[in-house]
Amino acid sequence: MQPLTIDDLKILARKRVPRMFYQYVDTGSWTGGTYRANEDDFSRLWFKQRVAIDIEQRDTRSLMIGQEAAMPVAIAPTGLTGMQYPDGEIAAARAAREVGVPFTLSTMSVCSIEDVAAGTDGHPFWFQLYLMRDRAFMERLIGRAKDAGCSALMLTLDLQVSGQRHQDIRNGLSVPPRFGVRTALDLASRPGWCLRMLGTKRRNFGNIFGHVEGVDDMRSLSAWSAQQFDPRLDWRDVEWVKRQWGGKLILKGIQAVEDARLAVESGADALVVSNHGGRQLDGAQSSITALPAIVEAVGRQIEVHMDGGIRSGQDVLKALALGARGTYIGRAMLYGLGAMGETGVALALRILHKELHTTLGFCGRTRIDQVDRDILVDEARGFGPRR
Repeated sequence: MQPLTIDDLKILARKRVPRMFYQYVDTGSWTGGTYRANEDDFSRLWFKQRVAIDIEQRDTRSLMIGQEAAMPVAIAPTGLTGMQYPDGEIAAARAAREVGVPFTLSTMSVCSIEDVAAGTDGHPFWFQLYLMRDRAFMERLIGRAKDAGCSALMLTLDLQVSGQRHQDIRNGLSVPPRFGVRTALDLASRPGWCLRMLGTKRRNFGNIFGHVEGVDDMRSLSAWSAQQFDPRLDWRDVEWVKRQWGGKLILKGIQAVEDARLAVESGADALVVSNHGGRQLDGAQSSITALPAIVEAVGRQIEVHMDGGIRSGQDVLKALALGARGTYIGRAMLYGLGAMGETGVALALRILHKELHTTLGFCGRTRIDQVDRDILVDEARGFGPRR
C-alpha cells in the first residue's frame, strides 16, 4: 500500500529499522512531555476556510536565507541518520535536491561532509556544527565545510549538556553500542536492514573518524566525545564561529526572547526556534508555542525559522501563519528514510508539499508571502500577542 501520510511512513519505519535506532529517533528526554507537546500543540490551531476566491495558480516557492526552495521547508540536521538506512545522509541529501529543498548535515552524521558532497555531485547543502572544546578540530571542520561548498552553517546552541533519554539507555545505544540477547533477536528480525548495512562501509561518525588524532575505534571515540561538548559555550564563542565561517550563519536552539535578541546582536542571518525535538530540556514549551513571542520581538530584524513537531504540510502552514519564514523536518524525514530509503525521503517531502499546496488554497491564499495570522480562526490565532 502506498504511504499517504507521514504516519504511514512512521509505521513502516518501525517495522524495518532495529528498535535501538528507531527509538533513538522516536523518543524524547525524561518523561517525553516536550517531545509530545511539539506535535500536539499544532492541533490547538484551527484554519479559517475561505471560498469563491481564484486559487488556481498556487505557488509554494520561497526563500530561506536567500536560497530558493520549492517550499519553506528544509531537512533538519539529525545524528546517526546513516543508521536508519545505509548511507542515509547521502540518500536524504539527494532526495532534498530532487524535490528542491535545503538539506542540513549534522556534525554527528555517519556519512562525512566529503561523502555527501561527492554523493550529490557538489550540490550545495548546509552544515550543522556542535561547538567542542578542541578548537583546532573545530577550525578544520569549518574549513572542510567551506571546501565542500556548504552554503550555510548552522550552529546548535542547546547541547552543552545532554538530556537523558531513557530508551537509549535501555536499548544499549551508547558508544560503542551494547549488544545483548534482546538486541541480537531484534536485528535478526530485520534481515533487510542487516543486509543493506553490510553493503556499506560507513558505520561510524564520518566527520570525526580519521580527523581527530587517536580516534580510530568506537571506544576511543567514546572517550574523546565525552570530554568535547563544551558547557562553557557563550556568545563570544558564537562570534568566534562567525569569524571562522564568514558566510551565512543560522543559530539553532532559541526558545527565549532574550536569546533571540542576542542572536540578532550576534549578526546571524537566521535563528531557529527549537527545543531539540524535545530531546534536551523536558518541560520546555513546544516550539510552536514559543514562536509568536520571538517573531513579535525580532521578526523584523532577523529571519525566524522553527522546528519541532511538524508532521504535515498543514503544520508548516500554521508555523508560517505565526510568523516563521522557514521550517525544518527531522523525524518526518527519518521516518521516510527508515521506511524506504531515498525514495521514502522524497515521498515524505512530496506528502508535505501536497498538503501545504492544498491547504494554502483552502485558506484563500495563492502564495507563501500572503500567509499571515488571518488564515487562523480568531480563537486560535496563536500563542502570544496578536498583530
